[in-house]
Amino acid sequence: MCMVEACIYRRGEVWEVLAVGGSLFGYDIGISGGVTSMDGFLSRFFHGVYEKKKRAHENNYCKFNDQVLAAFTSSLYLAGLVASLIASPVTRNYGRRITIICGGIFFLIGATINAADVNVAMLLLGRIMLGFGIGFGNQAVPLYLSEMPPTHIRGGVNMLFQLATTLGIFTANMINYGTSKLEPWGWRLSLGLAALPASLMIIGGLAVTETPNSLIERGYTEEGRRVLEKTRGTKDVSAEFQDMVDASEFAKSIKHPFRNILERRNRPQLIMAIFMPTFQILTGINSILFYAPVLFQSMGFAANASLYSSALTGAVLASSTLISIATVDRLGRRVLLISGGIQMVVCQVIVAIILGAKLGPDGELSKGYSVIVVTVICLFVLAFGWSWGPLGWTVPSEIFPLETRSAGQSITVAFNLFFTFAIAQSFLSLLCGLKFGIFLFFAGWVTIMTIFVYLFLPETKGVPIEEMILMWRKHWFWKRIVPQESSTDD
Repeated sequence: MCMVEACIYRRGEVWEVLAVGGSLFGYDIGISGGVTSMDGFLSRFFHGVYEKKKRAHENNYCKFNDQVLAAFTSSLYLAGLVASLIASPVTRNYGRRITIICGGIFFLIGATINAADVNVAMLLLGRIMLGFGIGFGNQAVPLYLSEMPPTHIRGGVNMLFQLATTLGIFTANMINYGTSKLEPWGWRLSLGLAALPASLMIIGGLAVTETPNSLIERGYTEEGRRVLEKTRGTKDVSAEFQDMVDASEFAKSIKHPFRNILERRNRPQLIMAIFMPTFQILTGINSILFYAPVLFQSMGFAANASLYSSALTGAVLASSTLISIATVDRLGRRVLLISGGIQMVVCQVIVAIILGAKLGPDGELSKGYSVIVVTVICLFVLAFGWSWGPLGWTVPSEIFPLETRSAGQSITVAFNLFFTFAIAQSFLSLLCGLKFGIFLFFAGWVTIMTIFVYLFLPETKGVPIEEMILMWRKHWFWKRIVPQESSTDD
């Protein structure tokens, strides 16, 4: 398995523990939806929503429609967007490790504040600190995981980030299920336990070696070669090392990477850095993961049943990521993205039809239809887990040349977090307004993004990270835009 082979290449070092950075993102996604459905949390901070939830004849789709409650979830991602832009120069000038450590520290501070919440203002302050942690972590961890492994296992290793994210979601769902029985204070334990993945990320950042790409870029050439030799398990690394040195020399000549990334020769990478994370969020997955307990309660599930169902979807997501890790470097990125997109569209349409036909504004689904809905949602999550979930991070992190890699990753994270913020803030209102049509809304986007991948994303499987420019020059569309020579003159 790729993970085992990667460990051999590091000869016992624990660089793969940095994938735990993804668990910060996942833990918060899982915790947010569960906490916002707990009576103790709602009665303390959002009493109006609590009262609306208890009304017997309240519209199913509108019970949780409150913009301040939505801001509890979304504020973190707006803060993460800002933090990702700050993290880009830190990553380039001081290295991947220090950025990862800073992300863990921010998240630890946020978890501490949230566990001691006394009012809504402190609640939002804690969320903002968590957002800074996610912004720094999502900036540096995928870069680290792309730069360290050899080409033939890069895709599988990079997906450790997504695997950690899905395990974080599943862990959070199980914790929510347990703490929901500790009313009225169980929510505090759910929020406070975020300190655990934050601590693991800090320890991981302190334990591992900086990437050879970063060391060479910052002038530590000999140390970079030693790390490369240790990573590959051989001293015969001259060709790969020279590629890194050449890329570093060119990167040093670029004083303004964000300006450089706008040049014509970087146009395909920029488009992918914008559209891949945007489409990843517009699958609708975050709506299901953020608000799974809320969504299932809106369908008429009891509180415990909704938490159990969301835990089930979290388990499916974690297991499906293993499928992607095992197949991405054999089948390629495009096959997984396209097949996953088709399955997601079918599942969303089925759920919309069932809810539209069988669930009224103040009714409940029968037991049989409830089982069907949960099953189909799990199939949707399964498809996302082997396709857009991990590959929405993997593809952008591996396509940029060294001189724009930090800037490109920053753009990727910024767009991911912006649309995460937008969907998290608007989902409860969209659910209230569109009702079952919310699933058709997301199905339309999945259709568009699947066509986009088919037409515009070349296969990156097996392409060395420093030779990606050749891939764009051979593509039927991008070869018209990317200069055939590596000159910076456009």
